[in-house]
Amino acid sequence: MKGDLYVVSTPIGNLEDITLRALRVLKEVDIIAVEDTRRTIKLLNHFDISKPMISYYREKERIRSKELIDKINDGFSAALVTDAGTPGISDPGEVLVKDAIAAGINVIAIPGATALTAALSISGLPTGRFMFAGFLSSKPSHRKKQLIELRGVDHTLVFYEAPHRIMEFLEDLLDVFGDREMSLSREITKMYEETLRGTVANVLEEIKERTIAGEYVAVVAGIEPVSVSFADALKEVKGLISAGAKRKQAVEEVSLATGISKKLLYKESLETAE
Repeated sequence: MKGDLYVVSTPIGNLEDITLRALRVLKEVDIIAVEDTRRTIKLLNHFDISKPMISYYREKERIRSKELIDKINDGFSAALVTDAGTPGISDPGEVLVKDAIAAGINVIAIPGATALTAALSISGLPTGRFMFAGFLSSKPSHRKKQLIELRGVDHTLVFYEAPHRIMEFLEDLLDVFGDREMSLSREITKMYEETLRGTVANVLEEIKERTIAGEYVAVVAGIEPVSVSFADALKEVKGLISAGAKRKQAVEEVSLATGISKKLLYKESLETAE
């Protein structure tokens, strides 16, 4: 008989945030797959849990996934945890869950802490609709391209960023998104937890005066809806083309700014071209 796979959320800082159910599962399973044994052993020791661990980190995901699937198929139950938060959310776990489902294994979520929803809940920005963008590329040109693709989104956006790139990220955000409202959280649930709120420019200036440490969660307002008629948008496209822009580029720019369909703008601009 096959065992089960439990995807277990662990604290993102404060150990009191672990759930009673998570503790019970970690005590009952046969194996715990962990991102970093050195980090997880501190958590297990704190709660007096002693279980065999298998290292499951990004570079070894596919190999370790096969080993774990074999063990679960042999009847062992396993828990998957990462260093902090929910496995698979910008952390290892996606490969194992997908493989387990393909193998007909029962996958059970043990919910708990995640920096994504924690930062969003205290941002002061709309939470009814949001998009999680995670970590963007570490390459400046790729990061800017990704931001350009996201700047037309009209609901709240949530990003993760590392401390050594946070200044560059905020500068690119200001350049591409403009001076929108945002919040920036770091060290959530820990001793030096802090959240800055204001416009992107305000937050950028404030962070320059602070010690940069810990991973950051940036919550950014979506684009404000612009009430523009199709006729005015088409006129703007034609104006950009007259100024030297390529038709595709002009259409994309106006579509992003107005929310009007690129396909319709492109078609109409061609049909009414002089």
